[in-house]
Amino acid sequence: MPVATLTLEIRIEHARSLKDKRQVLRSLKDKLRRQFNVSVAELDETDLWQRATIGVVSISNSRDYLAQVMQSVEKSATRIARDAGGEVVDSFVEID
Repeated sequence: MPVATLTLEIRIEHARSLKDKRQVLRSLKDKLRRQFNVSVAELDETDLWQRATIGVVSISNSRDYLAQVMQSVEKSATRIARDAGGEVVDSFVEID
């Protein structure tokens, strides 16, 4: 059964504290979970306030479906992050 993972590298330029960073990430994770019914978690937890890595995972019988979902998640994450004060600077999709 195929599993898709999407890794998002996020920059939060305006963050001046860990609280600022968490506010942006919480908004992004909650909205992606609600909109796409995917698993979302922060990876590589660091004390850098301006950087974050988010992992998104989905499972399905269809590789094509997973590719579409991950593409939609990436587009939505870019918009959500921008609206919350962040920026998706890089992304990686892997379907195994």
